[in-house]
Formats: sequence, C-alpha cells, structure tokens
Amino acid sequence: MREIKFQAWDLDAEQMYNWESIKQLFHEHLAHPRVKVREYTGLKDVNGNEIYEGDIIDYKETCIGGADDIKGVVEYSEGSFWVVDRANEDANFLFSETAELTIIGNVYENPELMEAGE
Repeated sequence: MREIKFQAWDLDAEQMYNWESIKQLFHEHLAHPRVKVREYTGLKDVNGNEIYEGDIIDYKETCIGGADDIKGVVEYSEGSFWVVDRANEDANFLFSETAELTIIGNVYENPELMEAGE
C-alpha cells in the first residue's frame, strides 16, 4: 500500500510546503483558493525523489515496444496518476515498473518547462 501524503504550493508566498508543515501550519487553510494541494503518487524518480501531482517529469518507457519518451505533467484522472504531454495531447499511465521517471520541475515553480515544449 502506498503512503498517503501531500505537498502544498502557496500562490502568494510562492513557496512549496511539505506534509509536516501542512499538518502544523495549514490544517485549517487547505481549502483556501490560493493554496494548491499536491498528492504524493507513491512513486519515486530515478534519483529517489518523491513524485507528486503537478510535477513535470521526463518519462522514458523501458519495456520492449514501449511508447515514445515524453515530457509531461503528473495528473490524477479516472482513479490513476498519468503523465500528460499537453503539447502532443498524449498521456501515459504513471507506472515505475516499465518506465524511467525523472522529475525536472513542477508546474508551480517551473511553468516555463511546459511552455518550452508547447
């Protein structure tokens, strides 16, 4: 079973808060429109970094006959996490057993990474 935890991006302070900070500082503010909560996927990238919703990742398929490599945003849809390449309207199921995953940023701190590919 995967560990359930979150991160939160504060739009005003332009700062990411970890799960411990959220529990201590923001428990009454999680529904605030200026705070974007990000759920942990339960997966880590090749460098051991935890992957959250909104992370921008390089997704390389490692199985034979796998999909092309894509750069996309981790999104939650239909009960699963996906890597969505918005520029090419492509999506791959986020699954670490058949892919090499590398976090290159996130949509809050590095929005320019997605603009470069569009």
